[in-house]
Amino acid sequence: MEDAVSRSSVESSSTNDDYVVVNGEPKLKITGDINDLNDEVSQSSKKMTSTLTPSSSIGADPQSPLSSVDNVFPTSQSTGAIGEEPGSGDCKGRSMSLPGSRDDGYTTFNGVTYLGCALVNAPRSEVEIYRNMSILNEQSKQAIPIELYIPRTSEGNVRLVDPGTDTDIACYKIHRILFCARGPADSEEKMCFAFTCSHGDTPDSAIFQCHVFRCELQEAVAKILYSFATSFRRLPKTSVRSASSISEAEVTAIFSVNLEFKEDDGKGSYSTCPKDKNIFKFRCDYDKKIVISVTQTGNKELRIERCFGLLLSPGRNVKDGDMHLIEMNSMGYSSDGRTYSISGNWDISEDCFKVLNSETPKDTRVFLTVAVDLVICGIQEPVRFGIETKAKIFPHNERFWYFTKKPHQEQFFVKLKLNCGIGMPKTETDSPDVVQYEVVEVHSQTQIDRQKAGLSLQGLKHNRRMSEGLQSPQDAEEESDGDEPLLSGSGVVSKEVTDDNLLEAWHDVLVKWHQNLSQRPKPVQQLAKKGIPEALRGEVWQLLAGCHDNSELMEAYRILITKDSPTESVIQRDINRTFPAHAFFKQSGGLGQDSLYRISKAYSVYDEEIGYVQGLSFLAAALLLHMPEEQAFSVLVKICFDYELRDLFKQGFEVLHLKFYQLERLMQDLMGDLYEHFMEMGLEIHMFASQWFLTLFTAKFPLFLVFHILDLFLCEGKDIIFNVAIALLKMSRKDLLALDFEGILKYFRVHMPKKYRTEEAARELMATAVAAKVTSKKLKKYEKEYITMKEQEMQQEDPIERMERENKRLLEDNMRLEQENDDLAHELVDSKLTLKSELDEVQDQNKEMKTDLTKCRKLLKDTQEEKHRLEVENQQVKEMCRKELERLESENSRNTVIVTDYKQICTQLSERLEKQQTAHREELSRIKTLVKSCETCSKMFDAEGKLNLPEPKTDPEKMNPKIVDLQQQIRELELQLAQTKLALVESECKTQDLTHSLNAAVTEIQASKNTWFTKTLNSIKEVANTHTAKKDPKD
Repeated sequence: MEDAVSRSSVESSSTNDDYVVVNGEPKLKITGDINDLNDEVSQSSKKMTSTLTPSSSIGADPQSPLSSVDNVFPTSQSTGAIGEEPGSGDCKGRSMSLPGSRDDGYTTFNGVTYLGCALVNAPRSEVEIYRNMSILNEQSKQAIPIELYIPRTSEGNVRLVDPGTDTDIACYKIHRILFCARGPADSEEKMCFAFTCSHGDTPDSAIFQCHVFRCELQEAVAKILYSFATSFRRLPKTSVRSASSISEAEVTAIFSVNLEFKEDDGKGSYSTCPKDKNIFKFRCDYDKKIVISVTQTGNKELRIERCFGLLLSPGRNVKDGDMHLIEMNSMGYSSDGRTYSISGNWDISEDCFKVLNSETPKDTRVFLTVAVDLVICGIQEPVRFGIETKAKIFPHNERFWYFTKKPHQEQFFVKLKLNCGIGMPKTETDSPDVVQYEVVEVHSQTQIDRQKAGLSLQGLKHNRRMSEGLQSPQDAEEESDGDEPLLSGSGVVSKEVTDDNLLEAWHDVLVKWHQNLSQRPKPVQQLAKKGIPEALRGEVWQLLAGCHDNSELMEAYRILITKDSPTESVIQRDINRTFPAHAFFKQSGGLGQDSLYRISKAYSVYDEEIGYVQGLSFLAAALLLHMPEEQAFSVLVKICFDYELRDLFKQGFEVLHLKFYQLERLMQDLMGDLYEHFMEMGLEIHMFASQWFLTLFTAKFPLFLVFHILDLFLCEGKDIIFNVAIALLKMSRKDLLALDFEGILKYFRVHMPKKYRTEEAARELMATAVAAKVTSKKLKKYEKEYITMKEQEMQQEDPIERMERENKRLLEDNMRLEQENDDLAHELVDSKLTLKSELDEVQDQNKEMKTDLTKCRKLLKDTQEEKHRLEVENQQVKEMCRKELERLESENSRNTVIVTDYKQICTQLSERLEKQQTAHREELSRIKTLVKSCETCSKMFDAEGKLNLPEPKTDPEKMNPKIVDLQQQIRELELQLAQTKLALVESECKTQDLTHSLNAAVTEIQASKNTWFTKTLNSIKEVANTHTAKKDPKD
């Protein structure tokens, strides 16, 4: 029979408020209907009455206790003395699943077998409880026979008692049992039942366990579940009596208090602040008003006289003295006379409210407490109602679109005691102005819910006030010693190194190492034990992993990040939970989270067998803090494959279970007392060590310790995990020995990581780990023991069960292979379709290329014809050029001869002219000398030697004809001389022009020697000369 709880109970306890720690009023869910169980028990009783033998039914007397004790059920089995004392001999003779009253206050069932327990996440999920019931029923070789004691009332304990020694094996408070279920009637678990129980006092430390039992008769299961249901419906008689007597002197007044905030809207009035999921939304720098409405909802009517004070403070669990009084605007009853309203202005400029006027970071909120002191008629002192709520502060210009204006509501229960000692009236008709009651206690509904959920704050030694710097309880307080676990990625690792000798030693090692990467220097191991300097970790880790310059993996990474992964949604979910305390990975969508997402996705594609596994992101994040993405991916691949980390996830975690066994044997040998304590508590290795192996301690511990562990892991190998685990247990041994089951789990989860937040504590731990006596020989020995143990278990196992399990495994393999076959078939079909499409495209391309080929052939033919035509033209041009060259050469030779002759003539004329000029000068000098020697003739010359003759008056008749002839000759010679000079000048000009032309021609000839035309002409010349040379012998 399915109920609403069963249908919705498959949700996780972290997302459903229905799964809470029950520490107060009992809350039990049972599959089916209690009436059905009652009917089944009754029918079973009638059916089995006739089967009781005279020797076994000692309750034959109608007045037997069997008929009067309401918690004893008839049974089909042989009974001992159900009503006898515990010491009766027949009591031990009772057999299977017998209910009895062996101890006062308990219903006893014999013949019950305890199959074991398992951790569950959804304590009210039928699916999960049936799954654990099936698993534990199959693995029932180590089952424990017990006697089950179920209390008659809701304040007792469920006891598991060893029938041989009569000692308690385990004990569970009845009010911590959350869910009971019986096995399906048509399955192998029809004789089984189970219940889930909560362990822990807070939601952070709470865990849920499913305890599975098996009865030897199916009818006993219904009786046991009926006993559980009966226990939860009954209250202790003493409690009922005390409650009735107290109620005569005490009354409870119930008040409903509504709280709302209003902000200045800038128009002279106030608008209601929106609220989203019980979180008020404020804006900075706006004046605010608090409005409180109090309505009495109980039977006891008390009138509120006035409000004594309105108080406000940031934080929660605030002391009364730390509350701040604010100015009240109004107070009084509404028009209907039922609701009393108080309003007050909240001055945001005061320093004490600074945290409530500062913008809160994303995904955080602040707590605030509002209190009102009321003077109530008939009560001696004022009554304070304190309301704790949450708020988020947004920027000044923020606008809210989707919100609710429903006020925050809280219900208060005021327990009042009638004051009779001072002559006060006791009747309801007396004046209400006279004090009648004094306040015993005031509880809010929130406090009551906390107490029921095991979250009472009474154990706190003092209340804590929220400091100004505290924005949200979600913020990581790394130095806090509270119950909040340490966030992954906590701690700061400094890059400074104070030991100069250490740096120098690493420098020498790295220089030597880079010279020969295939051989690790010997000092590396000792240096790594001290811790690699933070500034060198990226380089040294790559060298230790053997991928300092692995271009193949880095190139593969660049390709892998472009491919799709089937686990992208899981990766994206885990990224936000990886190293949230580190600034590099804190921002959603930031550089750190994007890099981490790409590495995780690339590895899931690279390693198809394992894919992406939870915990891989923590290791990748630690690597990303020291090297780029490609190199971090290379080191991650080396760790998973070469260091065999991926083997822990293969074959149903077989290798991981081997590691658990080896660690358990190490504890047994090295810390026997701690091992025995864990066994007594029922604590198994996998409950605390699984994360150590799967994440290499990166998920919970501070970064300084995480990096040092990775130093040794990469240097020493995978066995160093055992050294660190033994060191952690050894250094926490005293604390663990003093704790119970819940305390130990909480210590591993919360307190142990916080213990190593300082570098000194971390160094001490690593020194202990290095000194731990964990040898590979010892681990090999434990491995052989584990293999032998598994083989013995398989041999002792029922062949049918082994074959069934093997058949189940083969069926799973077959299903997996079929699925893979289907996937391959789909891929084959897709490949065929793709190939068909590609083939069609290639055929189309082939047709196009054939058409292009025809065109090219035609073009080639035309080109060849054009080439032949051009070759003929070329021959003709060459012949023409040869002839033109010969003509130019002959003309050039003729011009050269002319220029040479002209130069020779000019030279001769110049020499002749110079000789005549010299002769004339000499003749002139001689004449001047003769003239100067004559006194008469010397007067004809002036002082400067120039001729100064008067105009001669010649008479032609008197002139000597010889002189005339000589003068005529002189004039002719002068004229001839002038013509000669003129010709000389003209010849010089022509010579210069010819020289310039000659130089230009020579330059052109030199420039044209390297051209194709020149080469062609030269080749023509050579051919012509050769042809001429061949003809000469014949000539």
